[in-house]
Amino acid sequence: MALQYVIFDIDGLLIDSEPLWNEAAAEVFADYGIKMTNEQYISTTGLRTKEFINWWFRYFNIPLSESTKAENKIVQRVLHKIEYKATIMPGVAYIFDFFARKKCKIGLATSSPPALIELVKSMTGIGPYLSATASAEDLPYGKPHPQVYLDCAASMHANPIECICFEDSFNGLIAAKAARMKCVVVPHSSQIKEERWAAADLKISSLQNFGELHFNLLNE
Repeated sequence: MALQYVIFDIDGLLIDSEPLWNEAAAEVFADYGIKMTNEQYISTTGLRTKEFINWWFRYFNIPLSESTKAENKIVQRVLHKIEYKATIMPGVAYIFDFFARKKCKIGLATSSPPALIELVKSMTGIGPYLSATASAEDLPYGKPHPQVYLDCAASMHANPIECICFEDSFNGLIAAKAARMKCVVVPHSSQIKEERWAAADLKISSLQNFGELHFNLLNE
């Protein structure tokens, strides 16, 4: 079945926001006496904020009664940081134009809250390209569960096997593959040589490196 739909993650793929999430989490966690290593933070990349907080609060023995307050603080801080500090990743304008010219329907599927979707649409100008958006914030499960990808596909009236997903995190990659979609992974440069990316259908170093040959190979 031909690939006619494309779904993009947001954080770390369309905008360079992962360091800002890390900053915001570190600032809020410091109030609880928590100091995480970079390796610890990376291990939970792609989880929803609430899951990220609950995971580390349990690990550091912080009462979960504090988790909602911590979540709200992190989200508000990160939205402010993204608005004023985040940069758009290379190739965003190119890749959206590439698929628009092919008349593919385009969606966004993210673990982040809807407020971030709206902010990124405004920052990048991709709003007119989009046929659907989906946030896992209020779903029973977030990535690596596939529901957010399935919801986005359903909003576009797409069969999952007609979809290509673009991801930068391993949790997102697993979610896309569990949804039975093709997945192109664009890892951070510091992680690009890791063997786990072999689970993807294609690995590239930047969105701007995706081209006609890659699209044709994914369609085979």
